[in-house]
Amino acid sequence: MSDNPVAALYRRYLNCLNRRDWGNLATYVADDVKHNGRPLGLSGYRAMLEKDCHDIPDLAFTVDMLVVEPPHLACRLAFDCTPSGRFLGIPVNGRRIQFYENAFYRFDKNRIVEVWSIVDKAVIEKQLADRP
Repeated sequence: MSDNPVAALYRRYLNCLNRRDWGNLATYVADDVKHNGRPLGLSGYRAMLEKDCHDIPDLAFTVDMLVVEPPHLACRLAFDCTPSGRFLGIPVNGRRIQFYENAFYRFDKNRIVEVWSIVDKAVIEKQLADRP
């Protein structure tokens, strides 16, 4: 099945994130982007992503499930990584964790204008409790 234009654009956005190509983030994200209802703007959104990548050096955004109904896109992102310190307030401290993020996006003029996302924190806590 071929990607529709919004799905293809989103996959290019994730490739930009995975390459840490912050200079091209504005190609995919609007200047006035909001995240979970907070108006971050492009610079705030970029700072959030850069911090995530600094705190989790092996962070890679991998599509597990993708549903598109323009102008909206929903994605279940899969992560397998080793945060260096605390993550979501949990002391991970370099231990490998696997989790999912459910993210919803609204696009306007081929750029992301709104993002709503939630990480499955309970699955991370369970993994860390199950192994010392």
